[in-house]
Amino acid sequence: MALSQDAVDQVALKAIVWLAGNDELLPVFMGSTGADEAAFREGVANPEFQASVLDFIMMDDAWVVAFCDTEGLPYDRLMQARGALPGGAQVHWT
Repeated sequence: MALSQDAVDQVALKAIVWLAGNDELLPVFMGSTGADEAAFREGVANPEFQASVLDFIMMDDAWVVAFCDTEGLPYDRLMQARGALPGGAQVHWT
């Protein structure tokens, strides 16, 4: 089931807020992306930045579970939202 653009935006924004409030993961994200606080704030409305946050969270199953449990979302919702953002289309190799 494809998510509406509104649903995608909501998931992405919730992920950004969750990451911003996570004192352990936020510095890891900032260090791995090179983003500073200003870039983080400016990126909130940027679909490419939103995609990078979802990509980061999806790097670890524990992070996915923590985020989804906090937000009351099914565990596959991040992947669904990521698929609707730039660069998220699934590649079919056949």
